[in-house]
Amino acid sequence: MKRRDLLKTAIALPLSAAIPTASTAGAESSTRAPIRALRSRVRPGDPGWPVAVEWAQLEEAVGGRLLQPTSPFANCSNATDSACAEALGHVRNPYFLGDDPALTQSSGWVDAWTSSPSVYAVAATSTADVVAAVNFAREHRPRLVVKGGGHSYQGTSNAPDSLLVWTRRMNDVTLHEAFVAEGCAGRQSPQPAVTVGAGALWIDAYRAVTGGAGRYVQGGGCATVGIAGHVQSGGFGSWSKRYGTAAAGLLEAQIVTADGEVRIVNPCRHPDLFWAVKGGGGGSLGVVTRLTLRTRELPELFGGVFAMVSASSDDAYRALIAKALSFYRTELCNPHWGEKMNFWDRTLEISMLSQDLDEGEMQRVWAPFFEWVRADARFTIKRPPRVLSISARHFWDLEYMQQKVPGALTADDRAGSQPWHFYWTENKEEAGQLLHAYKSAWVPASLLQEKQLPTLVEAVFDGTRHWAWSFHFNKGLAGAPEAEIAAARDTATNPAALDACALLIIASTGSPAFSGMPGTADLAEARRKADLVGKSMEPLLRVVQGAGAYVAESDYFQPNWQRAYWGANYPRLAAVKRKYDSHGLFIVHNGVGSEEWSADGFIATER
Repeated sequence: MKRRDLLKTAIALPLSAAIPTASTAGAESSTRAPIRALRSRVRPGDPGWPVAVEWAQLEEAVGGRLLQPTSPFANCSNATDSACAEALGHVRNPYFLGDDPALTQSSGWVDAWTSSPSVYAVAATSTADVVAAVNFAREHRPRLVVKGGGHSYQGTSNAPDSLLVWTRRMNDVTLHEAFVAEGCAGRQSPQPAVTVGAGALWIDAYRAVTGGAGRYVQGGGCATVGIAGHVQSGGFGSWSKRYGTAAAGLLEAQIVTADGEVRIVNPCRHPDLFWAVKGGGGGSLGVVTRLTLRTRELPELFGGVFAMVSASSDDAYRALIAKALSFYRTELCNPHWGEKMNFWDRTLEISMLSQDLDEGEMQRVWAPFFEWVRADARFTIKRPPRVLSISARHFWDLEYMQQKVPGALTADDRAGSQPWHFYWTENKEEAGQLLHAYKSAWVPASLLQEKQLPTLVEAVFDGTRHWAWSFHFNKGLAGAPEAEIAAARDTATNPAALDACALLIIASTGSPAFSGMPGTADLAEARRKADLVGKSMEPLLRVVQGAGAYVAESDYFQPNWQRAYWGANYPRLAAVKRKYDSHGLFIVHNGVGSEEWSADGFIATER
């Protein structure tokens, strides 16, 4: 179904009200003139496109940090072009991609979007730079796009013919021993926290919080993901069954809204906008410039169990699926365990991470499962179980981890790179990837119960005849402590995640295909694989009708995306959008309020 058709059935929530006054929005008083109705945006060559003197004024306002990004692949047709040669050598390095304002972490999505440099970019180093860019976009009407880490699968940190607010350089990290949100004195107890700039990556926070202070901050498993975008998307990590979501751990944020105001949002200041920032999706409500997150006690140990088992027949495969899922229900659906199990081609791959368990404890947990496997000749252990225990304090210590788990980490090998910057080697294939298809669905924990388990097993069996299924058990909060579930309930994240045992992800990706790179993608093959991914998801959707999806990891063509991403929370999110951005200055694909705009975000639809 095309996006234009989806708009006809989307939740229709008009965004035509005027920007709220200071009293209705809870904003500080402002002398700015009323904002004109924004019905369309301008592209280069349009009569209203800003002229050179206006761009020069913006450049002056941001201290000369106005760039005209050019893709390093633009001149690859020239065999001697040095920029192209360097880019080709680093195209699988996520730090290289993130450090170039012309690039994104994915090169695009077949039949959906292609990574394209913005016409201009403000390389923001302060909130004042962001304010200047927002005011310019509001006055002159170029398409505005925001990028920090650039890890958006759906291309929401990318738009051609746009002005980019690039926050990568706003990457400071500050620790607090006793943080109290602004305006919350007497209402909040002081607590340890960390404040990060909008361009900080999770590796930057982990280095300071875990390596430096010996504490933990709930964040993403991928070290190169931008913190701001991750929090605004919900923020699941390897140990969400223990620590909840990053969004639920947000204590305060600073955000520049469409009127150019800088707002501090927390439970005591603009609580409606604070709630919406916690999982409402990045790029739709404003530009977040700073976040403060609670930090937690760090367990002594992190660890994991890794193995691969195959079945010799269809009946044996069904038995293996049933055993693995029932074993998860009885032994692993608790705060100690996270990460995933993959099923495909009569095969089970186990990649489960743990917290607060030593090797002996992990072995005792898993012993019954592997005894069952070894006792049945229908099964073959293709990769013997590996149990690993690691000092949690050193989990993001590059030198320690390279010795403890050789090959698991890859350092940013560019000259002058930060010595602590690494990425998990298994994430290397994601850098620059061209997405063919990417689907997700929350799997209710009730399907693991004995009466419903056979139905789920059959869905797994049927679906994996087409493509691999990956159950991300850390991306569902069933089994987490009640306090963490309650905290996540007070975010914009789809409530379906609270009762989910896992997020099912089915995806197909290919090699980098940035515009200008040598070679061309096999589009026919990519579409064939996308079709198989769609067929693979169908059995689960027959079982979980109207299943929700995770906004950060989902289908570009997601039907009924408002309900899928946010469930019953969407009307409340739309109300916040109307209040703080009634004219849609901030629009991203399938973001809050985007149903009021054309697919490219340039033309407001009829209301």
